[in-house]
Amino acid sequence: MTTPAAKLIGRLESGRHPELPETTAGTVRLDVREDGRTEHWHLTIADQRVRVHRCADEADLVLRADRAVFDRIAAGALHPAAALGRNDLTVHGDIRLFTMLRRLFPGPPGARHPRDAARPNRVSGTSASGRSAHSAGRHR
Repeated sequence: MTTPAAKLIGRLESGRHPELPETTAGTVRLDVREDGRTEHWHLTIADQRVRVHRCADEADLVLRADRAVFDRIAAGALHPAAALGRNDLTVHGDIRLFTMLRRLFPGPPGARHPRDAARPNRVSGTSASGRSAHSAGRHR
């Protein structure tokens, strides 16, 4: 059975990731713990692309967590920063890569981009918040 984390890692190699700035470059190692064992995934990020290898090579950034934590992050059920704050995820190395890497993780299920939520509904003329497009710009 493929876990959410394994699916996400597979998707990372599927092509270009325009959500990453073009200048983002570095290596990341994911140390995934389960049943007393640790799996290592090594990511090389450059030119908005990610190459993935299964190895424990040194990296600019190392993320460590239990498989259940990585699975929840990969499913969008747990924000990486929240996992870090609760000490469910540990980070060692270049924190700037962590902030860029977060862009590759999905958001919560059912989440919408803030701009999409604020756009007026073409049929009723109201935004997703229920305010009319005309009054949406007014301060109350």
